[in-house]
Amino acid sequence: MARRETRNSLKAIPEFCSEDDESKFWATHDSTAYVDWKTAVPRRFPNLKPSLRTISLRLPVSMIEDLKILANRRDVPYQSLLKVFLAERLERERVRA
Repeated sequence: MARRETRNSLKAIPEFCSEDDESKFWATHDSTAYVDWKTAVPRRFPNLKPSLRTISLRLPVSMIEDLKILANRRDVPYQSLLKVFLAERLERERVRA
């Protein structure tokens, strides 16, 4: 049986020089050694903006034209509409999984 970490035996979270360093750290370390999740309190961060990454995506011209027409009807940029469509589909896939 695995030994449970007690509050007193939690490791100290190191100081990070950048968000990238912190991201790399948490990608390779188990947070349960550093955080007592039983005492965690859910929080909302309404003003937190997600990190964005630009990608290059090749789409058929006809698909882009259809997106532009739909976006125009909704009075939104077509790239924004595409993000909405992707987000909706991703959510459906998460629910299915």
